[in-house]
Amino acid sequence: MAAPDISVSDRAPAADFSLLYTQHHGWLHQWLRGKLGNAFDAADLAHDTFLRVLAGRKVADINEPRAYLTTVARGILVNWYQRRALETSFLEALALLPEAQAPSAEHQHIILETLAQVDAMLDTLPARAKSAFLLSQLEGLKYEEIAERLGCSLISVKRYMKQAFLACLTLME
Repeated sequence: MAAPDISVSDRAPAADFSLLYTQHHGWLHQWLRGKLGNAFDAADLAHDTFLRVLAGRKVADINEPRAYLTTVARGILVNWYQRRALETSFLEALALLPEAQAPSAEHQHIILETLAQVDAMLDTLPARAKSAFLLSQLEGLKYEEIAERLGCSLISVKRYMKQAFLACLTLME
């Protein structure tokens, strides 16, 4: 049985957060465990959810805590699944390399972190800019070919690529 929500309007922010955590952590952990089928990953994602809440808006402003926590947790869950897919793809590609060419465990970790950062950066781009960048970088298409594939002008492709390259430079900083 869930604990009743207690009004938090007169409390300090730390007390608000503590109350939110106390009242809803168990429920959120169970909800995530049902989605993941794994208590350890669910605990990690519940922790990440509360960290994001702590870094975000004032807890006292949250009218529907479970709905809000669910929304935040879903976003974290999507990111988690994307990262797992990225890691799986990387490990599959790595398995195809001869053992002598495989990077060390430390380099593998660095590569995975970099891939996750690039993936997150690409998600900030508009869809057409992301597509143009990926067609250029992964398929080696020339700008004219990208314009034809995307059904847009050459100047639009140049604009998309500029957006993508600026995002890459920002990531490098």
